[in-house]
Amino acid sequence: MNITVTKPFLPPIERYLSYLKLIWEKEWLTNNGPMVREFEVRLKEYLNLDYIVYVSNGTIALQLALKVLNIKGEVITSPFSFIATTSAILWEGCEPQMVDIFSDTLNINTSLIEEAITSKTSAILVPHIFGNPCDVEKIEEIGKKYGLNIIYDGAQAFGTYFNDKPIFAYGDITTISFHATKIFHTVEGGALVVRSKEIERKLRMMRNFGFADEYAICSLGINAKNSELHAAMGLCNLIHVKEIINERKRLSERYDKNLEGLPIKKQKIAERTQYNYSYYPVIFPEKGILEWIVSQCKERGIYPKRYFYPSLNHLSFMKKRSICPVSEYIAERILCLPLYNNLAVSTVDLISEIIVNALKR
Repeated sequence: MNITVTKPFLPPIERYLSYLKLIWEKEWLTNNGPMVREFEVRLKEYLNLDYIVYVSNGTIALQLALKVLNIKGEVITSPFSFIATTSAILWEGCEPQMVDIFSDTLNINTSLIEEAITSKTSAILVPHIFGNPCDVEKIEEIGKKYGLNIIYDGAQAFGTYFNDKPIFAYGDITTISFHATKIFHTVEGGALVVRSKEIERKLRMMRNFGFADEYAICSLGINAKNSELHAAMGLCNLIHVKEIINERKRLSERYDKNLEGLPIKKQKIAERTQYNYSYYPVIFPEKGILEWIVSQCKERGIYPKRYFYPSLNHLSFMKKRSICPVSEYIAERILCLPLYNNLAVSTVDLISEIIVNALKR
């Protein structure tokens, strides 16, 4: 048995092969081919959003977001996230300004944002942790008050709705990851959801070395294109998103039942949210308990994940070190349990039993 924290959903192979046959017939593998264009159209229809640009991965999407909005100076962000959120800021020559998190939702603590704003602050870039929406209304109120751009890292949030709208409908730009471990994936891939045709046009040039057409190079650009083969996987998987979320919900509710009444904490999901069940995080009362559970799981071929560890304010290559006690506390004690579509209920029960026994020790 080898049970990882997540595994990719794979569509019926016959469907994917039917798309590959079309790709072979056209002999067009990359460079904004027909499959990529169709995938972008289908994404817009599925999300009911107007402007989406498909790119090679979620990290490059973050970098492009900072570049297209001409973000300079300091960027307010969260220390409790995957490294890409912070590394993209640093890669683009900006300075992350870490703001601590709420202990219940695990998202950025909006009551602390204003005191972190300086004359050098140009943007707020924050993740929706484990697909749980940030307080987007408060963040956007702050953004308007101080004239700051708002970028949301929606890497884990595909399928989450807030106020009956896709969470991607908020902010100046929301970036998405379509990595194989995500609820909806294209093997590798990412996207930017933007608010205007002009920003979309600029991003299409930037993802293709700055080319506006075959010969006109009109802006600084990089190679952020994605391939026909990746887009084909996206077209196959898009029709399965609802069933994927429903299955993850079913397994999450099994964990809920098994772990009910234990001295653990679970993430509080924001009100008015239709959640996507992207992960199943558990916060233990002590780091030692977490480590014992991990060791017991590994003995049985089960590999939960310490998302997110360490707290990013401790990164050695950060120029400015911030003190974020809540993020540091949570990072030491949080563990994401295995959750994916063909995970057996008996495995959920076994993992739950390990946790129950650990908390009885």
